[in-house]
Amino acid sequence: MKQRILIVEDEPAIVDNIQYALETEGFETICFSEGKNALECLDKEAIDLIVLDIGLPDISGFELCKDIRKKTNTPIIFLTARTEEVDRIVGLEIGADDYVTKPFSPRELTARIRAVLRRTAPSNENSHEQGIFYIDESRRRITYRGKPVDLSRYEFNILKTFIQRPGHVFSRDRLMDMAWEEPEASLDRTVDAHIKNIRAKLKNIDPDTDPILTHRGVGYSLRDDL
Repeated sequence: MKQRILIVEDEPAIVDNIQYALETEGFETICFSEGKNALECLDKEAIDLIVLDIGLPDISGFELCKDIRKKTNTPIIFLTARTEEVDRIVGLEIGADDYVTKPFSPRELTARIRAVLRRTAPSNENSHEQGIFYIDESRRRITYRGKPVDLSRYEFNILKTFIQRPGHVFSRDRLMDMAWEEPEASLDRTVDAHIKNIRAKLKNIDPDTDPILTHRGVGYSLRDDL
């Protein structure tokens, strides 16, 4: 069965190029120029990945991403003409899985899509428990003290990395290597932002404990005495 890609982009020439490249590579595509129609589509269709333009006519791509994340964890790749560092950080913080800046090669985008699909594909490994954490690999879910933690894709990858090696200190570079497909395109501040988000979500479950330790100038680790 072909994997289905939802393209949300209002420039017809860009849509045509993406659609042609993806369908040539064996994907099925659904295209919309407005965010409202894309949201309605997600209620009716099974989608494997979303290519989302930030500059849509009816809604900001960032806001649409937030709305999508209320419905599904389907991977999202942003398309944007903006190159500012803050946009990259904001995009990843709200749940995007990758970020492609215009102009881009349709072949490059196709490669990014394949990489994200590989990285986010359900694992065949069995679910397992590690102390007060429980990792469900097939659903990409983590529970903490018996309660599910609402994690973005990168937050899941980072927390899973910590849980599998409690007490081990990971540098920011190492965390980027473990959690990102293309770590060289990410920033140290992005890692810090994701750690901050993870801490806040864990604290909502257990306000009296901070399982993640900061090793200044070195990196982060998960406490091994939980």
